[in-house]
Amino acid sequence: MKKIIYALVFIFLFAACSGKKESAQTDINNGKNSTFLSTVKTVNATFSDQEVELTLTGQVDFDPEKVIHYVPLVQGVVEQTHFSLGDKVKKGQALLDLKSADVSALFSSMVSLKSDMEVAQRDLQSAEGLYNDKLLSDKDILESKSKFLQAQVAYEKAQSDMSLYQSKGNGVFSILAPMTGYIVDKQVASGSPISPDGGALFTIADLSTVWIIANVYAGDLQFVQEGMPVEITTLAYPGEVFNGKINAISQVFDPEEKVLKARIIMFNENLKFKPEMSVVVRLKNTKAEKQITIPSKALIFDDNKYFVVVEQSPGNFKIRPVELGGNYEQMSYIRSGLEANEKVVVENQLLIYSGLSGK
Repeated sequence: MKKIIYALVFIFLFAACSGKKESAQTDINNGKNSTFLSTVKTVNATFSDQEVELTLTGQVDFDPEKVIHYVPLVQGVVEQTHFSLGDKVKKGQALLDLKSADVSALFSSMVSLKSDMEVAQRDLQSAEGLYNDKLLSDKDILESKSKFLQAQVAYEKAQSDMSLYQSKGNGVFSILAPMTGYIVDKQVASGSPISPDGGALFTIADLSTVWIIANVYAGDLQFVQEGMPVEITTLAYPGEVFNGKINAISQVFDPEEKVLKARIIMFNENLKFKPEMSVVVRLKNTKAEKQITIPSKALIFDDNKYFVVVEQSPGNFKIRPVELGGNYEQMSYIRSGLEANEKVVVENQLLIYSGLSGK
């Protein structure tokens, strides 16, 4: 509002010695004050593709395909841990020593499951012979195959689970790392009791790739598409820009944040991206429709509306209300109120606006 008041004072002083508002308005549109009018600069409104640059907030997350949350299979007491939060571990490395009477029972169970699988396999082989001799129905042979597959899956799972337990004697077992990666969560300490329903003891993540999850609000959804290139920056590395693309967009709004989640899969060179790190995601989109485009500095905001000053003929100006359709860098897109090739004032437009509007 102060700008308008200052501009009004200036135009009154410049327009005529009488200082009257009517004189200022008349002088502008009659082409008087040639010195002032020579400082007025205009540009033509043009049709162009609308470019939109969005800035989205985001956060680094694990690649869920490369994370293991390890939950123990047995009850026991941890005698010693061999890792700390943030450590890099290798598959098969001993992470902790556990004293438990239940592990031996699991080994016995695995032996039993192996026996069950072998019995099911022999039954299947016998059934296949009968089926080939047309002495068994399709239904019977399918049942035999199903029983064998179930027994095989149960045994292989038990075998995989028990491969992480290495006996040290006297009821003590080492729990081995199920994969190579970094310890990103640790919920166990020496002397603590553990059980299968007590939650994960630790989490290992392979951080060679990470997900960056960007928040997309409903109003921005029209500009965001899968496959779009993005630029990622973070406070941790000022001045450094990482390039990626949007791999997927959620189809369901987050109930708490009221946003859709856009996923960007990044190769994590030198492990610069850390889980939970905040990032800024920038993207640029060009809409298919063309719109009237003018320099943003031509816009005048007054009474909660946007206006421009149009030069209808040399020295003859008119105020025009416009509807803003967006902006990008130094340009603004106009939905209505202007036509292509109309001359829009981009310098001293505030002075003219003040004189013509009487404000």
